[in-house]
Amino acid sequence: MTTALFTHDDCLDHQTPAGHPEQVARLRRILGALEGRDLMRHEAPSGTEEDLRLCHPQAHIDRVRGALPEEGIVQLDADTWMSPGSLQAALRGVGGALAAVDAVLGGQAGNAFVATRPPGHHAETERTMGFCLFGTVAIAARHAMERHGLGRVAVVDFDVHHGNGTQDLLWSEARSLFVSSHQSPLWPGTGTPDETGAHGNVLNLPLAPRCDGAAFRAAYEDRVFPAIDAFAPELILISAGFDAHRDDPLAELNLTEADFEWVTGRLCDLADAHCGGRVVSCLEGGYDLAALASSVAAHVDVLIARG
Repeated sequence: MTTALFTHDDCLDHQTPAGHPEQVARLRRILGALEGRDLMRHEAPSGTEEDLRLCHPQAHIDRVRGALPEEGIVQLDADTWMSPGSLQAALRGVGGALAAVDAVLGGQAGNAFVATRPPGHHAETERTMGFCLFGTVAIAARHAMERHGLGRVAVVDFDVHHGNGTQDLLWSEARSLFVSSHQSPLWPGTGTPDETGAHGNVLNLPLAPRCDGAAFRAAYEDRVFPAIDAFAPELILISAGFDAHRDDPLAELNLTEADFEWVTGRLCDLADAHCGGRVVSCLEGGYDLAALASSVAAHVDVLIARG
């Protein structure tokens, strides 16, 4: 078995204004960093409205589709923009995540990485937010539950920003465990420890500014890994944001590539213990191009070694 990579050139057609951190160059650098690696490469299929409705009401889908410009770039909220290629890019992200789940659960791949943009973990049930249009990882979780019959799916988000959208979309989903580690205080200002979900299915782990790898690792060993172990997931999904890197311009955590390598390996250990190694990782943030590329490479190298 091996590691599957799902991506698509359509994700390069999502344009943002000059100087915007969520830029086309992010995906170009990532794909360049993964060249030559032993990956089972797939074009991400396009997600459908039926897929989106696993988490979002039709009204939200219609609003996003209705905002799509014929030319130029339009602003949806303080941080989120759309160009003519943005909707198709987001649908490739959703479709790629679902296809990755299918491949891993079907035994065609040991694990998978989905390299698409825009990211998804800030999109709430009826709200675009923080560069995100649709809740890609939450949709993948519901896909695994509703269409593959899984009863326990864990979602681990180590992006530096709280995964408020995923939390919102999975808040009442008793079959999920959502874990988010994130800098606090920091935008979007959510993710306090008392936000525990409708069924005690949410675990938030705020990290203080300038937190280093040792503190990050201790927090995961103390809180995150025991929670996942007790939950005994049948699949682990990762919201893989790399903006907790010490070089990232949008935050103040001090992680390095070694920390991302470590947490990936430990999550693979838990997947080996509970669900036959089944892990699907989806790209979220990371805005220093060099740090992003090297961090993704470190993350994917672990998946390859464990796939």
